[in-house]
Amino acid sequence: MFDRRSFLLGAAALGLVLAVPGFALAQETVDTAALYAAPQLGDKVLGKEDAPVTVVEYASMTCPHCAHFHNTTLDAFKEKYVDTGKVRFIFREFPLDTAAFGIAMIARCAPAERYFDIVDVYFDQQQNWGRAEKPYDAILDIAKQFGFSKESFDACLSNQALFDGLNAEKERATKEFGVDATPTFFINGKRISGALTLEELDKEIEPLL
Repeated sequence: MFDRRSFLLGAAALGLVLAVPGFALAQETVDTAALYAAPQLGDKVLGKEDAPVTVVEYASMTCPHCAHFHNTTLDAFKEKYVDTGKVRFIFREFPLDTAAFGIAMIARCAPAERYFDIVDVYFDQQQNWGRAEKPYDAILDIAKQFGFSKESFDACLSNQALFDGLNAEKERATKEFGVDATPTFFINGKRISGALTLEELDKEIEPLL
């Protein structure tokens, strides 16, 4: 059972010190039919359904490299590729710890149209809530900006079906697609583990257009 106490203890022990690669490492190509099959909870997608390139990102809200990508590269990537109809971007949660599960759940409990807004804010303020003396309170304060009360916040964290859905997708990503670190990207099925700059994305995407 995922509850407030486990979330609080997990966040307090977080420290944002995670052993994940900060460099890009190209690996194998996976079956795209399986990759694009939506998880139990549905996908969070930006861009046209029929875009020629699909980029899938698996990320953890407590991953510093993920935050760096979202804070420094994602906007330019969206402007260049997603907004122009060239890329469909699928964001999938891959929580590495209890706090990451909790924040992913909060984003899922919010109205669907606010999902990416919430993700953006938590990534932008990761250093603040991740190193706060009382991380539960810091994470709750951000959630309140999106209409959560303490009661609705705690109720969301107690949603076992939501937790199970996130965990099921994490297990599927590991077993079927070889995801073992964050961020991990798939570009038309080609797996690349580690941080990507816009220039590195250009090299992978442009030949596919």
